[in-house]
Amino acid sequence: DFRFRVSNAYSLCCLRSQKGWIANVRGGSISSQGKHIKSSCSLVAFNTDQAVCPSSLSFPVPDLVTDLDFSPFDDYLLATCSADETVKLWRVCDLDQDQPSNAEVTLSAADGRLEIVLFHPVASGLLAVASARGVQVWDVTRDTALTGKHTPSAFIPTTITALNTRFSLVFNYFKCSLQPYSDANLHLCLQMRQQEVRLWDSRKLSSSLIKQQTDSFALHVMGFHGFSVVCKPDLSLSLSVSHCLTDVSTRGVALVPKLALDVSCCEVLRLMQLTDNFIVPISYQVPRKDFHADLYPDTVGHTPAMTAEDWWKGENKQVLTSSGLVMGNSMDSPSSKFRHIQGAVLHRDTHITNLRGLHLTTPGECDGFCANDQRVAVPLAIAGGQIAVFELSQPGKLPDTALPTIQNSVNVADFCWDPFDTHKLVVAGDDAKIRVWQIPKGGLTETLTEPERVLRGHTEKIYSIKFHPHASGLLASSSYDLTVRLWNLDTGEEVKRLCGHQDQIFGMAWSPDGKLLATVCKDGKVRLYDPRKSTLPVQEGPGPEGQRGARVVWVCDGKYLLVSGFDSRSERQLYLFSAESLASGSVASAPADVSPSTLIPFYDPDTSVLILTGKGDTRVYIYEIVPEAPYFMECSSFHSSEPHKGLCFLPKAECDVCDVEVARAIRLGKTTIEPVAFRVPRVKKEFFQDDVFPETAVWWEAALTAAAWLSGSNGQHRKISLRPKDMMPVSEAPKEAPVRKYLPSSVYLEEKTDEQKKEELLSAMVAKLGNREDPLPQESYEGVDEDEWAKYLAQIIVMGAQVVGRAFARALRQEFAASQAAAEARGGAGRQSAAASSFTGMTLQEAQQILNISTLTPEEIQKNYEHLFKVNDKAVGGSFYLQSKVARAKERLDEELSIQQQHQSKPPDQQQQT
Repeated sequence: DFRFRVSNAYSLCCLRSQKGWIANVRGGSISSQGKHIKSSCSLVAFNTDQAVCPSSLSFPVPDLVTDLDFSPFDDYLLATCSADETVKLWRVCDLDQDQPSNAEVTLSAADGRLEIVLFHPVASGLLAVASARGVQVWDVTRDTALTGKHTPSAFIPTTITALNTRFSLVFNYFKCSLQPYSDANLHLCLQMRQQEVRLWDSRKLSSSLIKQQTDSFALHVMGFHGFSVVCKPDLSLSLSVSHCLTDVSTRGVALVPKLALDVSCCEVLRLMQLTDNFIVPISYQVPRKDFHADLYPDTVGHTPAMTAEDWWKGENKQVLTSSGLVMGNSMDSPSSKFRHIQGAVLHRDTHITNLRGLHLTTPGECDGFCANDQRVAVPLAIAGGQIAVFELSQPGKLPDTALPTIQNSVNVADFCWDPFDTHKLVVAGDDAKIRVWQIPKGGLTETLTEPERVLRGHTEKIYSIKFHPHASGLLASSSYDLTVRLWNLDTGEEVKRLCGHQDQIFGMAWSPDGKLLATVCKDGKVRLYDPRKSTLPVQEGPGPEGQRGARVVWVCDGKYLLVSGFDSRSERQLYLFSAESLASGSVASAPADVSPSTLIPFYDPDTSVLILTGKGDTRVYIYEIVPEAPYFMECSSFHSSEPHKGLCFLPKAECDVCDVEVARAIRLGKTTIEPVAFRVPRVKKEFFQDDVFPETAVWWEAALTAAAWLSGSNGQHRKISLRPKDMMPVSEAPKEAPVRKYLPSSVYLEEKTDEQKKEELLSAMVAKLGNREDPLPQESYEGVDEDEWAKYLAQIIVMGAQVVGRAFARALRQEFAASQAAAEARGGAGRQSAAASSFTGMTLQEAQQILNISTLTPEEIQKNYEHLFKVNDKAVGGSFYLQSKVARAKERLDEELSIQQQHQSKPPDQQQQT
């Protein structure tokens, strides 16, 4: 990369290596006032005479393209205007798909050669089109012009005028390229002929605020001359210019949206330079090591603030800001407290094994099997749509003989347990009938052939069935006849029929409060129904682009809909939709992987944990869903040793809260049924983790009847605490004083002098020299000759060099010289003291410094010893090492006192002889 310093900004301009360039492009004619290149977060568009780039998409435009613009709310919606007096909107597809041969929308402005096209920054579907004659504002959703032609009353090609199109004032003429700055009233303008840049206040256009002369032949706002407006302390404005020089000529420059920047390298601006043969990305970076929030304030998001119609009526709103910039792994980003969640298959004693004849080709809308807290139902590959039922309380190896089953006489499309009756199993068949089966207590002992009830009404094969979360006996079913029907199982009657679907219904989900029903359809739509008020959807919006399958589930207390489906490249994706505004599209998405099976979601409303896996997968994805950016917080995945048919989750009461188990599932393998526990690792498991286990809804008990719900009543489940009586919540646990395993570094780095550190190292090294049990010459108190001292000195110097190098060896030599001089000055007592220092491994001076003693008195030694030994106890943050140093210092001082008393008790003549 080539980096250039930008004046007064401390940022860098990086011309990225040629690996990031887009090569083999051919720019089109530059004889227009509009932009020649434009970028969204996903695509870069430019006008060209011929498509020569292998990774590009081309659109047939009959005349010269004079300007183009991407929608600020849709990365794949491109608007172009041309010399044939038309504006076209193109829906760009991915490279692996066929591109549209015709524009999605064509607007006939019929106002002469069009020069500028511009999307409104706040309102969706609002487009401004400018020509030499004036400007028009179009509502593209209705293909109508909201305003007529507006022309300045006094036209001067180099003046700037303002236009309020809602009240027919005057127009902002295209000769000056006007770009809004951070202040909505300040704009940058480029004067092409005079080669200067001016800053204007839109409230007063009689004169510019400031101007800057340049020496460039042609200028582009936010191009290679980076302009920055600086407000000085005296409230005056200044315009600074920074340069980034390139070796190639420029046809156009596009600014990449903020949401596409890479904040991991502190990128604050990115441009796309269009040359004769290349598109060159140019990055502006601030040289900082870590993420700095001051560089990245919240930027505008992808959701429009209002519609074109609302804007035309006079409303003024601002686009919601977003902080969803792409951040590297090294940046500070929120993390989930479930990020280390662990999945584990329980002990083999809880497994059901020797399962044979499993039906592996159930429809995509079916979960594959179903389970409740007592039993599990599994489809078998036996003619007649047979289902085996196994009791979870009776694990072990199944017999080789035939098992009692439920015979439906037709292929099974979907089946599920009644959440309020663990003995009731509902089965949907290919014959458009729904059969209700009652399992006897203790499980199946014989084959059942006659259902308790049969529901008839659908005219085509049924897709899926879902029980209401609150009302007992209320069932929803979707069918190939493109209807969703509600059934009262108590009476066996159809009570509601919902219409409006145009294709196969992939999945359904009731809202947490039971008022709404969401569906996701093959026609690419997500719909919301209020069955008690209307048979048609009350909301609908764009769903997953792929047509291989999808599932839907409510998350975040019903504020969002999560859809697992496929994108246009048939890659599995997760989409999050706001339940209040489906028409706005997804607010966030997360890629999964490439696999043919649909991810089946399970959502725990207590923890906001989402668990997904597909049929035939070995990986289980886990996310925590939060109602604001980043929305998806990925956690650890669970991997199984072999592909599974799927997972089915049990009620929260089945979790072992003492082991911090937040979810319990049943895993269906090829020949086994295994329980899987998902646990959160915690240190203090003796306490109840109330931050992980809030009060949970008793969703396995009905809140009202189907008749009551149909009459307009709403119910809520009661909530219970999962805390055992003998466990204290961790939030109420006594706060323990922190115990340090080691002393803080400040003890060694700040409170000790260099001399103290040297002496501690010296004593430690001397203590390691030899075994104290071996007899030493010093024990006889006869002194040490020069040869012995030289030998030990050599050993100490060698070891010291290995530990701290030459500085340590020099310190030892100085210590030895000082000891020798002191011994000679003190005579015999000095020799005895030196022998004691060798025996205890500590010098007299070091011992006095440790106990902070200047005068050797038994009382002061004992007092300081007791105090220092107590404050360095391990229970209060000390260590055994420091206590041992204190004890050795006292031992050395006691020995010194003994030597002094022996020396003083001798007659004076013997003292002189010694």
